[in-house]
Amino acid sequence: MTNNDVVHNSSPAEPGITSETAPFEALDVGLLLVAAGIWGSSFLFIAIGLDAFHPGLVTLLRVSFGLAALWLMPAARRPVPREAWSRISLLGVVWLGFPLSMFPLAQQWIDSSITGMLNAAMPIMTVIVAATVFGTPTNRKKFVGVVVGLVGIACIGVPTASADGTNAAGVLLVLAAVVSYGFAANLAGPLQREFGAVAVVARALLAALVVVLPFGLYGAANSGFGWGPLIACFALGAGGTGVAYVAGALLSGRVGAVRMSIITYLIPLVSATLGVVFRDETIGLWAIIGTLIVLVGAFLTSRG
Repeated sequence: MTNNDVVHNSSPAEPGITSETAPFEALDVGLLLVAAGIWGSSFLFIAIGLDAFHPGLVTLLRVSFGLAALWLMPAARRPVPREAWSRISLLGVVWLGFPLSMFPLAQQWIDSSITGMLNAAMPIMTVIVAATVFGTPTNRKKFVGVVVGLVGIACIGVPTASADGTNAAGVLLVLAAVVSYGFAANLAGPLQREFGAVAVVARALLAALVVVLPFGLYGAANSGFGWGPLIACFALGAGGTGVAYVAGALLSGRVGAVRMSIITYLIPLVSATLGVVFRDETIGLWAIIGTLIVLVGAFLTSRG
């Protein structure tokens, strides 16, 4: 296997132009829409899975189906140096094992649309982690973009999270997952550029499987069964933990961790729409206004 699965930004080399500052290309936009669409629908699939399964089993099935889908790809079996396994294992914990365990737990108390909306806080965490831990420079336009996006997130999340039936514990669990994603976004890009997105994510899923297995076995012993929830978990794993994570890792390698994180600006639009259509969830005026503001932030953040 060659490095064909490692995709770099192909913009002409210009002084001062890097993966963090080059304008988005058509492939970048495509990767963004694929990942956002699949991840946005994942919260609906989690909700359906929870109709019959314990949260631990939902996570275990998600990771297992995602792992099986990726290992069917030849690129997943591309050799990776042993010294890279520690970094890939860490990525498996902070990008997969920990956050994917938090979402089903949270959705016991909050709607799928709210989970998707709160998940859009990832860019601000990615900026903070990138600047303070990884030393990635952040220009003024990019900073303005994430701040504008944060204002939109507040318009979406605060009124909705204060509605009846919303438990603060669910909100805190989602925010813990988002903090973990902030670290993961900064780890994924360099690993993808070195070893390829499919190979990295497949091995990260192996590490995640070890992390979620005990909770998943406990969940299996405390679950019912339903074909609908099982099919939802299959879609959640093969799509949301297979295809979407590869798209996200590719995008991170091409445009940088901070701009990859704007995927989460689009997730609330997808998750809210699906929640309304399939779960009878309600969305207020502030959520609509907030979504428009978030999209403005996404545009500003993605500009070179």
